[in-house]
Amino acid sequence: MPHENSVFHSLLKLINWDEFARLVERHGSDARVRQLTSKSQFMALLYGQLSGASSLREIVTGLESHERRLYHLGGDKVRRSTLADANALRPSALFTDLLAALMMQAHRGLRRQLAEVTYLIDSSGLPLNSLSRDWARFSAGVCGAKLHVIYDPDADRPIYAAVTPARVNDITAAQAMPIEPGATYVFDLGYYDYAWWAAMDAAGCRIVTRFKSNTPLAVVARNPLPADSTILSDRVGYLPARQAASQHNPFQDPVREVRVKTEAGKVLRILCNDLDASAQEIADLYKRRWAIELFFRWVKQTLKIRHFLGTCENAVRIQIAVALIAFLLLRLAQKAIESPLGTLAFARLVRANLMHRRRIDRLLEPEPIPRIEPGQMVLPWT
Repeated sequence: MPHENSVFHSLLKLINWDEFARLVERHGSDARVRQLTSKSQFMALLYGQLSGASSLREIVTGLESHERRLYHLGGDKVRRSTLADANALRPSALFTDLLAALMMQAHRGLRRQLAEVTYLIDSSGLPLNSLSRDWARFSAGVCGAKLHVIYDPDADRPIYAAVTPARVNDITAAQAMPIEPGATYVFDLGYYDYAWWAAMDAAGCRIVTRFKSNTPLAVVARNPLPADSTILSDRVGYLPARQAASQHNPFQDPVREVRVKTEAGKVLRILCNDLDASAQEIADLYKRRWAIELFFRWVKQTLKIRHFLGTCENAVRIQIAVALIAFLLLRLAQKAIESPLGTLAFARLVRANLMHRRRIDRLLEPEPIPRIEPGQMVLPWT
């Protein structure tokens, strides 16, 4: 019977280990380390995310049951206390930089004409317990973090991610995001800032968002409506001269207001700085926001990101970075083998076969029955 590597090994091959070694050297994360190298720490945490482990003890127990295969992967034996200390003390920047490198790797080859590129911006809250109050306190008795993401819905993967305490405003995090000139950005009311919109407009970006209910529009033109559509009105006008009583509005260019009625009967006022696109195209662009909501739900539920293995800021940042790396590895693997399964079904199949010696492109095929020679005893874990 031909030798096969484990499914976990196939996923690990998608990591650029030379780049990982450079990042370890840059951050000095293995300096004076006697036990549990950064590579072994990463492999243990990635195993935890892909296997659905909900505690450090569950990760350690699972790896102990596959100790021989872990050795062939180049990993060390893991102890719970050592892993906990590494998560608390080893620089989280190592893992966030690895995530950034993998996002760039995953996005390479997907370059399209800028006019065709659409990105979604949003954040999602991650509840934490009171043990994280020293850095993540939001209000009395409430602690949490936020995951801020720029998401490419066409490629079905994030291209940027950052973590902040929950008290940090969305627009504050957005002002630090890299903006690609000429691209289309779709976001919701959490990013309501005229100065930020003006900067994006000056970079040639198309923005699609919502009006606040109390924001007036000085109308200068009305566009004809398409027949038999949910578009209620299509108007061109100017935003108020001030965003607040003492804050001048630098966004003085005309904008579109497209009012559309949803299937639930709610009327949305959609704002766009594109005066030439059709009203239906603008409405459809805003509707694509649902893709990033599904992404957040998938990551939280499938990768168990709602339950954290540590309480300090460093440990939380590391776990979020590794969870997103796990998502990207699954997407890269699924694309490489052209799996017909949906993302969730593929993730479940990988989880069920994670440490089995099987080709990742043949997980749907029946597992071959090994040939047993006369007098040979085969144990179930061999």
